[in-house]
Amino acid sequence: MKTEQENCTVAVRGIQRVEGDEDVVELVTGGRFTVHSGRWLIRYEESDDTGYGGCHTSLRFDPEKGQVILLRTGAVHSQLIVEEGKRHQCTYDTGCGTIILGVNGSRIAADLDEQGGTLEFHYSLDVNTALVSENDVYITVIPR
Repeated sequence: MKTEQENCTVAVRGIQRVEGDEDVVELVTGGRFTVHSGRWLIRYEESDDTGYGGCHTSLRFDPEKGQVILLRTGAVHSQLIVEEGKRHQCTYDTGCGTIILGVNGSRIAADLDEQGGTLEFHYSLDVNTALVSENDVYITVIPR
């Protein structure tokens, strides 16, 4: 449902690889796209199809730091910090409790301006340094 604040269409394609199996999730929804102090903010509502129904997702991209922060609130809470060549410890709410994950950023690429554009980031998740999954996220922002 479109709200007064929506100013763009957000297309998300997520690919997760776990032990050779690949899962692809795609979502196209209304969202909000803003820039403040050189940092980009993309906000949108998740759907049941993504497995995060009832969640609000915010992606903050700081090109100066080369960093993406993915924040989910609502039905579950999580924060992932993706930064090329760095490992961050982040919290992830499973619905049954919160766990600490290692987030290893491998690549971030962006082509964003006030008219929208693309953002992609690639990272792996680990628990106690044991690989859990490899992930690729592709975001396209189209102004309305």
